Amino acid sequence: MAATAAIPGVAGAHEETGLSAKNDETIRKYYAAWEKKDWHPLDILLANNFTFSSANNDDHISKTAFKARCWESQIDFIERFELERVVGTGNEAFVMYVGRTKNGKTFRNVEYFRLSDHKVQSIECYFGGPSSFPSAVSTGRR
Repeated sequence: MAATAAIPGVAGAHEETGLSAKNDETIRKYYAAWEKKDWHPLDILLANNFTFSSANNDDHISKTAFKARCWESQIDFIERFELERVVGTGNEAFVMYVGRTKNGKTFRNVEYFRLSDHKVQSIECYFGGPSSFPSAVSTGRR
């Protein structure tokens, strides 16, 4: 947790009761790994059978596909995440955040996490409303 305390957006999110401290820490480490641009810590946090879904033609894609389609295409674009809410209970949580890009644009998403044994089993990403970031919503694609 000490590593995430230095990142104001990640450490400053309001935590709701019900989510275990360990699962909360796993989620925060996930976003911190994106900000550090380091796949290895992220890979460790994701279960081997991890899946990712979004409205961007990602229907329960594997960890390998997630790395190729999401991580590798976005890692040089993302500057940081400002977690606004981490709300959950047991092994499930919703995270609402504002993403900041290196070119000064922003986007807002909500992600639904399912965790098991303090590993991320799946993430479903829900794109926010129109913003300066091209998403399925802001470009008129659905």
